[in-house]
Amino acid sequence: MAANMYRVGDYVYFENSSSNPYLIRRIEELNKTANGNVEAKVVCLFRRRDISGNLNILADSNAREFEEESKQPTPSEQQKHQLKHRELFLSRQFESLPATHIRGKCNVTLLNETDVLSGYLEKEDCFFYSLVFDPVQKTLLADQGEIRVGSKYQAEIPDKLAEGELDTRIQEKLETKVWDPSNQLKDPQIDQFLVVARAVGTFARALDCSSSIRQPSLHMSAAAASRDITLFHAMDTLQKNSYDLAKAMSTLVPQGGPVLCRDEMEEWSASEAMLFEEALEKYGKDFNDIRQDFLPWKSLASVVQFYYMWKTTDRYIQQKRLKAAEADSKLKQVYIPTYTKPNPNQIMVPGSKPGMNGAAGFQKGLSCESCHTAQSPQWYAWGPPNMQCRLCASCWIYWKKYGGLKTPTQLEGAARAGSESGPRGHMTRQEVQGMSPFTRNEGRAKLLAKNRQTFILQTTKLTRIARRVCEDILQPRRAARRPYASINANAVKAECIIRLPKATKTPLKTKLVPRPSLANIVKDLAISAPLKLKASRGPPTPINRNQASQPRVGQSLLGKRGFDSATGVPYPANGRPYTSGMRTTSQSVIKRQKVSQGEAPNPVVFVATKDTRALRKHLTQSEMRRAARKPHLLVRIKLPPPPRSLAMPLLPSSTSEPIVLED
Repeated sequence: MAANMYRVGDYVYFENSSSNPYLIRRIEELNKTANGNVEAKVVCLFRRRDISGNLNILADSNAREFEEESKQPTPSEQQKHQLKHRELFLSRQFESLPATHIRGKCNVTLLNETDVLSGYLEKEDCFFYSLVFDPVQKTLLADQGEIRVGSKYQAEIPDKLAEGELDTRIQEKLETKVWDPSNQLKDPQIDQFLVVARAVGTFARALDCSSSIRQPSLHMSAAAASRDITLFHAMDTLQKNSYDLAKAMSTLVPQGGPVLCRDEMEEWSASEAMLFEEALEKYGKDFNDIRQDFLPWKSLASVVQFYYMWKTTDRYIQQKRLKAAEADSKLKQVYIPTYTKPNPNQIMVPGSKPGMNGAAGFQKGLSCESCHTAQSPQWYAWGPPNMQCRLCASCWIYWKKYGGLKTPTQLEGAARAGSESGPRGHMTRQEVQGMSPFTRNEGRAKLLAKNRQTFILQTTKLTRIARRVCEDILQPRRAARRPYASINANAVKAECIIRLPKATKTPLKTKLVPRPSLANIVKDLAISAPLKLKASRGPPTPINRNQASQPRVGQSLLGKRGFDSATGVPYPANGRPYTSGMRTTSQSVIKRQKVSQGEAPNPVVFVATKDTRALRKHLTQSEMRRAARKPHLLVRIKLPPPPRSLAMPLLPSSTSEPIVLED
């Protein structure tokens, strides 16, 4: 019963997805909605998997500094991996979640130097935090509520003086004496002097114009003059004048007029006090944020001093009563029964025995990705669906609570990416261009400047054996046709180890293929290489558009010979020469912008004219296919002879000379 009762201030697990880890939140308020449901206003805490890689590097450096300062015992690699799952980052972000999504309690504490990090691994549902994460600014800062515990915060106690030994320290440098209780004045004399000091303070406020506006009545001025600041000034005056009442009286009222002493309650206006109350409601006792966002013209010391004076006023008592009445009307605790519905990620097979490995759509022989066990009472699908990964029951609970696997694996990052966004079977061209580094000039230049290094993938002997023994699981031909699909190599190797003792001992039949020598291969490649013709440089592009008679022929993007500049005569993409009625869109006489080496060229579109379509009719189907397969070869077209023209009688040619008629 107590385990399912959740109160304000508890750290709890919230489930927002069946496959993602739990969210860790702190309950601030429990509110009942109009339809009868209970909502929890919570403070968000973030894991390492929720922040960026740069902030993770910053968190690693902070962890190393903490280990060096607190002299922690050196943990193992697995302990370091699991400690990252126990670290959280506090934030000031609030959200409202349904209380029915609560899945249990946990314990979150502020890390200090006296803690041993390995102690968190020994306790279940135990987390720590030392940094504050800002989701808007994407920053990590040290928590201002740090507990000052440790060797560097301890006082240095001097050795005890021996009996009769004098203290040689200079007392004036160690402390300042502000009052001597063994003075020559009696208590009634001191009380009379304090009354005189209050009367002088009231008279000084009557003379001050700003004070008369703030305290228009005599009672308000007298109340302000009776505050502690006036009494402290009077006692300090007695100390400075060696408790001589005559000298102290003259100090209270110098020649320029009475001394006016005011504290922060008088210095602050009513509007400033309202701003302070609003900021205190939003930020609590975080005086740095209060000063930065609401009162930047005030000093931090002034804000702190005003807070403690404000707590002595009736305004503070009134607000405290209102908050107490409001808290009484709200829920203080809520009972959430244990969640018993099955998880959609459970792998269930009808009629399967407990502890057996197998599921519909999953290969048999797969082990747990975290602890590599082969038997479990219940299995859970984990990671991208095409990876066919699974976790046992204990590792699944660890994944949901701590947001990682017990042992570091390469698939953990893939599972994280797969859980954040669903698998995409295809992407549009615009999405691919947006993800590509070639879409931006700086990314393109960065990629061109990067040194390209070759690498070799060398398979082990077990991998080569697994290709033969587990051919039904691996499906090499299908994998070759889909090289982008991931293969669970661990599962294949595990199945290979199981099948290897039962495999046949007969050697595999291999057919030896004679291979020619390297010299013969180079000789054959040189003979079959196409002839590279030097492209002729065309005339320069004219400046005036009206002078353009022939388009400029430029070199291709990567310095190779273009198809349209083989012999100085432009060719289309299929290798056939242009006719008089055939034109291309790239034959513009306007001077184009020079394309850089990193930019992709614009596609060239060939517009077929009526004469081009007529020429295609003279090609057979086999010639069309051959031209498409080998666009760099010329296509010879046998045109039919033109029809013979009929003989026409010769007519006398016309002349432009005038006809003269004589009478």
